Amino acid sequence: MALQLVHARRAPREGTTIEPRDERRLAELAKAGDEDAFAELVRGRTDSVVAFLRRMLGNTEDARDVAQLTFLRVWENLPRYDPTWAFSTWVFRIAGNLAIDALRARGTRARTLAESFRVVRGGLMATEPEAPLRLSQEEIRRVFDACATVLSEKQRIVFVLRELEEKESREVAEIVGCRESTVRNHLFQARRLLREELRRRFPEYTPAARPGAGEARA
Repeated sequence: MALQLVHARRAPREGTTIEPRDERRLAELAKAGDEDAFAELVRGRTDSVVAFLRRMLGNTEDARDVAQLTFLRVWENLPRYDPTWAFSTWVFRIAGNLAIDALRARGTRARTLAESFRVVRGGLMATEPEAPLRLSQEEIRRVFDACATVLSEKQRIVFVLRELEEKESREVAEIVGCRESTVRNHLFQARRLLREELRRRFPEYTPAARPGAGEARA
């Protein structure tokens, strides 16, 4: 079964990415019942979906479990797939909704990978040489985990998609199901909340405030 590929693959392989045009073609074949075409879609999207979910959920095994459920939902809903949408956008929308469900179900905010610190503007990972940046990955995970409790599910998914997955605001809006202006607002609020929480709880990890530095630079 194609879904077994999600758990069978433990390391990303080169050359598995499928062009959007080919994904649409394979999706049409899968809609007609072609399981081989669907297996190829799963192979081409597993790495990116698992990486996205790992950033949302903070745990590789949880990410693989939700990825498997994502592709199951994709298979079940293929008759509803609109080929005017990019297949990846549709898949990420399903994965994002399932990730939010998983976060709510376990009642806690998830950990996010260490690179989260590098993309929050204004000091989570300062470039100043005097900043105390020589932290272990576990310490960074612990600090971010504590700070990220202030984010709502929507703020987290927008932050992960826009900053870590580096998707355009337009595609983030399509995945989340909102306007681009709402994406920008969620992103601005997420950055602000993360900065404030880091400064409040872990001031030793933030650069010293400089005159003239303010929220306008977010």
